[in-house]
Amino acid sequence: MLRRQFLFASAAVPLSSAVKAAEPFPQRPLKMVVPFAAGGGTDIVARLVAAEMSGTLGQPVVIDNRAGAGGSLGSDIVARSPADGYTVLMATVSTHAINPALHAKLPYDPIRSFAPVSLIARVGGIVVVQASSAWQSLGQLAQAMRKDPGKLTFGSQGVGGFSHLMGEMFNSQAGVQSTHVPYKGAAPALQDLLAGNIDIVYDTVPALLPHIQSGKLRALAVTTPQRLSSLPVTPTSAEAGFADFLAETWNALLAPANTPSSVISRLNDAAVRAVQVSAVRKRMEDLSADPVGSSSAELGQFMVSEIKRWAPVVRASGARVE
Repeated sequence: MLRRQFLFASAAVPLSSAVKAAEPFPQRPLKMVVPFAAGGGTDIVARLVAAEMSGTLGQPVVIDNRAGAGGSLGSDIVARSPADGYTVLMATVSTHAINPALHAKLPYDPIRSFAPVSLIARVGGIVVVQASSAWQSLGQLAQAMRKDPGKLTFGSQGVGGFSHLMGEMFNSQAGVQSTHVPYKGAAPALQDLLAGNIDIVYDTVPALLPHIQSGKLRALAVTTPQRLSSLPVTPTSAEAGFADFLAETWNALLAPANTPSSVISRLNDAAVRAVQVSAVRKRMEDLSADPVGSSSAELGQFMVSEIKRWAPVVRASGARVE
């Protein structure tokens, strides 16, 4: 009798383990790491998506802001997390396309350390000057740069940031020279542009849109494939004669490498559903972000192409973080 009970108990252990292993994902709250401070564009997009994913997954998706080292700190936290789908990252062009070329010793590999889930949104860049300036088009700006190489200045939030590299990309694509003036943040660079102390600012559309709409800044071109609904009269860089001057930041959902494919599929479904919600799309479009919602495979291919796009720009800029 005892032997029969022992055999039954022994047999029940693997059965119990099998049942536990077969439990549907998720069984507890998820954490979405945003590698930047609260209140920024990436944080806003993350919170919109997390709220909708919570409903689909049946578990809370909690935002965890881990700012530092240009997004590398939060990214590394996710790369080192268990590959079970309960910790995910809202990545950006900085964390996974620019930082790999900018940092001499990045603590994670942008491709091998992560499993792609879905491309969430793309945010276009824009070139602006003072509304009172003489330049009415991107072509006129390039002509002025060619006439006096290095004379015109552009400001950014710091060396190696998206705005800095946009300026360096334009120098390269247009075959011109202008001088970079780094600031400790985007706000002081914008203030100096408005004051006439620098000539140009390259940045994302959401950061500059209010000043364009108020008439203080003139938008010369958006660096996106198509015109934006928020700026319908502003030409694209291609329409302005610079077809290769394409620069966007983006938000993408990633999980740690080796996360089971079934979990990635569940996360992808929840993320894509979130992006398809009309209220979410409307809010993103209000921020001049283009909602996407891609497959895992499409995101993987996109990330590889973005690394190839930005690496030579970073090298040409001379920016390096040791």
